[in-house]
Amino acid sequence: MLVKVIIKRDITPNREKDFFSQLKTLRFNAMDQKGYISGETLICAENTNKVVVISQWETLEDWNNWKTNKKRIQLDAGLSELQDNPTIYEPYVFGKYKAAAGQGFPPPLQRQRS
Repeated sequence: MLVKVIIKRDITPNREKDFFSQLKTLRFNAMDQKGYISGETLICAENTNKVVVISQWETLEDWNNWKTNKKRIQLDAGLSELQDNPTIYEPYVFGKYKAAAGQGFPPPLQRQRS
């Protein structure tokens, strides 16, 4: 099942340079993880201290493995120090894939187990 994770962060004013440097390191590490497909960073046009990261993963398990990875937790702690509010994580699956799986069709990108 294809998963998109919406990650919302509020950057502390005047900490943007450090924040984006650490966010880049976090993304770089994510790229080496099993199931990582892509990521994008969006900055709010009305408040440039609000950032949304959208990452795409092959499975929810792949995302959860990365979310609980010790290296990721360490990098995320550094980002949290540069934020005004806690990070919000929201994983989403594509509706049609979930519906198809419920009807017995195998979800796309599901790994075949030997």
